[in-house]
Amino acid sequence: MTTAVVVEAPGEHRLVAHTPREPAPGEALVRVHAVGICGSDREVYQGNRPEGYVRYPLTPGHEWSGTVQAVGAGVPASLVGRKVVGEGFRNCQVCDRCHAGDTTLCTDGYEETGFTQPGAMAATLTLPARLLHVLPDDADLTAAALLEPAACIAAAAIKAHALPGEKVAVVGTGTLGMFAVQFLKAGSPAELLVVGTRNDRETLSRRFGATDFRTRDQELPDDFDVVIETAGSASAAQTAAALLRRGGRLVLTGIPAPGADGLDPTDLVVRQLEVHTVFGAPPDAWSHTVRVFGAGLLDPLPLVTHELPLAEFSEAIELVGSGDPKVGKVLLRP
Repeated sequence: MTTAVVVEAPGEHRLVAHTPREPAPGEALVRVHAVGICGSDREVYQGNRPEGYVRYPLTPGHEWSGTVQAVGAGVPASLVGRKVVGEGFRNCQVCDRCHAGDTTLCTDGYEETGFTQPGAMAATLTLPARLLHVLPDDADLTAAALLEPAACIAAAAIKAHALPGEKVAVVGTGTLGMFAVQFLKAGSPAELLVVGTRNDRETLSRRFGATDFRTRDQELPDDFDVVIETAGSASAAQTAAALLRRGGRLVLTGIPAPGADGLDPTDLVVRQLEVHTVFGAPPDAWSHTVRVFGAGLLDPLPLVTHELPLAEFSEAIELVGSGDPKVGKVLLRP
């Protein structure tokens, strides 16, 4: 019997029998290969996700990979059998922001797979086919399950516009930070500094292309062209801004708890710093991610430390929140 995880309410979940939902016109039915767990899934389970950004009862799962099993009317039949990943934001496609390509800023309200719509912690997922991105036939689907967080960092890399030969840095050494290192390395920087809190991330940072690694309590430079911040800690934005030369470019992706240290507007103006932010990934960032992954420039597999069956959902949630340095990316396998 195939199953799905359902979170009935904060702290309450059960495994239920799963019946695939046949695709309606414009939809595709995907057999799920693997689904990642991140901090926002933990928020869903604990009940501290902001109001309006979750709807119970819910099958979670917004980071996933799979294979198309069937398509509805109006969807190319050639998609059947293809390996895919998919965008999470269920944008309206009609508003001004959607037409501009900023689908994560859709003005029709928030809807996202795994938060307000059924997610991928099930044997299959049925969703609008327009959200799918097709992978190469030889793609590793376990690695591809991490392309959703990678796409968020691709959005940051596009905004950073790092040119070959520039000095670039990443603040944060989690999954997002390690993806940022890989995207920036692909652009041939002169230097690639990683700033974190844990020395045990130095080896992996250098494996992915870092030329220097420092903890934030060490002496840090102040002459970098581009910094991507991924840590989301209270002081991360300030640490990142301090690394930049005058006129440098900063991209913030982390979401700290309320009360974090803000950027000094005087410093921003006097040093003419360019500040960008990222929330989620629009279609161009997804396309960029799939291209970079297909070209072999993105290696997600070293970030995966645990693969568990769906039945061990609660254990997986505990792992993600454990703070154990040996826990990296946790995947569930339907």
